[in-house]
Amino acid sequence: MIELENIAKSFESGVVKTDVLKGVTFKVKSKEFVAVMGASGSGKTTLMNILGCILKASSGSYKLEGADIETLNDDQLSEIRNKKIGFVFQVFNLLEGTSALDNVLLPLVYAAKYPHDAHKKAVEILCSVGLADRINYKPNELSGGQNQRVAIARALINDPAIILADEPTGNLDSESSKEIMNIFQKLHSQDRTIVLITHDINIARYAERIVFLKDGKIEKEEVRR
Repeated sequence: MIELENIAKSFESGVVKTDVLKGVTFKVKSKEFVAVMGASGSGKTTLMNILGCILKASSGSYKLEGADIETLNDDQLSEIRNKKIGFVFQVFNLLEGTSALDNVLLPLVYAAKYPHDAHKKAVEILCSVGLADRINYKPNELSGGQNQRVAIARALINDPAIILADEPTGNLDSESSKEIMNIFQKLHSQDRTIVLITHDINIARYAERIVFLKDGKIEKEEVRR
């Protein structure tokens, strides 16, 4: 599903050039659960932004479901982000003053066609992540763990081919983190493809495979099961 070949990414500020990724190569199979782990500054977030078609690599090849991402224009990349990728971030990025249900429905507003069963689907997804009794609650009426469940439900509304999660437990306590990771395991058992970025080995160990990133390069990989 994902093929990265010798991906490099540099940023320039004036005459200063910073090499963040330095030749990253790995693959993610369909229905696989992979964690990318590394310390702050290792290049994790930059890699996630490239995987999510938010950034383009400076060099190298990135193929998503066979499509060569580097050759696509902005409109095509936007369509991929909306239809093929579900994003979950450390910061929940929910609209304050808006119900959980409407937050989940938001990605469909930008879709070319608003499904006739959108409301029913959003309710079903919220129920599946344990929020059956919180559908009409607003973010300030929910706990951090519940807000992350809303964010996961929102990521699922377009039935994406892949879920990208960037430090999804970073703002949560240990108990809420376990609950969120159990949801990701459940999604994986339903044949979802998941790539999760984390600095926490205990979170990474929920995945089938861990890719260790250090100083912009893959240091090693660990197959869990």
